[in-house]
Amino acid sequence: MLGILRQRAIDGGLAASTLRRTRSALVSARSYAAGAKEMTVRDALNSAIDEEMSADPKVFVMGEEVGQYQGAYKITKGLLEKYGPERVYDTPITEAGFTGIGVGAAYAGLKPVVEFMTFNFSMQAIDHIINSAAKSNYMSAGQINVPIVFRGPNGAAAGVGAQHSQCYAAWYASVPGLKVLAPYSAEDARGLLKAAIRDPDPVVFLENELLYGESFPISEEALDSSFCLPIGKAKIEREGKDVTIVTFSKMVGFALKAAEKLAEEGISAEVINLRSIRPLDRATINASVRKTSRLVTVEEGFPQHGVCAEICASVVEESFSYLDAPVERIAGADVPMPYAANLERLALPQIEDIIRAAKRACYRSK
Repeated sequence: MLGILRQRAIDGGLAASTLRRTRSALVSARSYAAGAKEMTVRDALNSAIDEEMSADPKVFVMGEEVGQYQGAYKITKGLLEKYGPERVYDTPITEAGFTGIGVGAAYAGLKPVVEFMTFNFSMQAIDHIINSAAKSNYMSAGQINVPIVFRGPNGAAAGVGAQHSQCYAAWYASVPGLKVLAPYSAEDARGLLKAAIRDPDPVVFLENELLYGESFPISEEALDSSFCLPIGKAKIEREGKDVTIVTFSKMVGFALKAAEKLAEEGISAEVINLRSIRPLDRATINASVRKTSRLVTVEEGFPQHGVCAEICASVVEESFSYLDAPVERIAGADVPMPYAANLERLALPQIEDIIRAAKRACYRSK
């Protein structure tokens, strides 16, 4: 119950390659606004950047292969042709160099959108992100704003090894002066990225490579060019009364699937999509826990000092007397990511782990 890793049972269920992806069929239970239209996360991100560049000439894009190649994951497709090389900059392979240029441009009043081919490479630029971007507003007594977005894929992909599979949510969320966002759906991606670009402060925008091609229902409201989601506000993806499951990014899909399975056994799970890691919507989390009296947290990142650890601390501090069971914390294994597919699956949370944890919290485990 208090352990930070799941007890594993290797069974012969779905193939590992299937379990690595959140299937679009999971959308049926989600609380999106009604509408027949769908959009991929990739197209949602692309449209958000396009519209913000069109609306504000100060917005520009920079990074490796964002121009002529149209982005390693095609997020910047069509932008070079539309806006030209003065606003879509292909940079050398030097994260420290182009991130420093981006921060300097933000000092001067421009609004750079800096793409990292993967957030693992942001480690090369972490001094600029933390010591220059995050701290300047405070150190200048509010005289300097740094309106910059650092975006790109974060966390585990598939078969890319330890140096390309870390989740940086907890790393950056621990830094005052940064805002850290992690979208799940197309509506999340579109609304949050537009909010990030418009924000006067530096924003770390953590996407998930395996979600880029996933399609989600999207409302007419979200397709409007003025659409924007509030930073710091979580979303209740599925309402429930027996147990609260809190998570973010790709794990939201896993939690929704687990909630469907739990419902078949008479357990009503409430699923919260954090959307914003910093600031953290503690009010929504605690209100849900006070309703259900049970909490399961899920993240791909390392367990020690993780996002889930912060959520658990918040609930213990604010809602301890409402808990009817110990908190269940599910995280990635406390090891560098293995390369082998079978070990990679064991190192990451799976749907069955969430189901077992929720059953334990409800005293329904066999």
